[in-house]
Amino acid sequence: MAGQPKELDRLMRERLLETARAAAAHAYAPYSRFRVGAALLFEDGSLVTGCNVENVSFGLTSCAERNALFRSISERGAVAENGEQRRILAVAVTNLNNMASPPCGACRQVMAEFAAPGAVVLFPGETAHGVEIVERKLEELLPYGFRLDGV
Repeated sequence: MAGQPKELDRLMRERLLETARAAAAHAYAPYSRFRVGAALLFEDGSLVTGCNVENVSFGLTSCAERNALFRSISERGAVAENGEQRRILAVAVTNLNNMASPPCGACRQVMAEFAAPGAVVLFPGETAHGVEIVERKLEELLPYGFRLDGV
């Protein structure tokens, strides 16, 4: 599967969003009350979740997307048994407030480090019809992401 992500079907999109919603229920958000969950789908078919964790010192708050990715690395490593880096095919981000919540810039940059080409991000976004699920390629959300050549 490496290099060319398969198209997400409707059932996988629904599963990702449902898994992210379930993760949001675990969020620690006593200050904003904005509980966010994320679900990452990797090339090997595994799903890893995370939720946001706030802190009274707001700058120390950690987003659901980064928590999911860091959890994946801490539990499974960044490199698969075959020696290749684990790559994200898709990310779903949801919240329990029924509001738009695209990933922040920091999360976009961190996800880009581990994303397969063409990886997609699903999130509630503002549309002409209210808040609906938006799907975008990560490259669209972070067109000039920071990269080091040769890394």
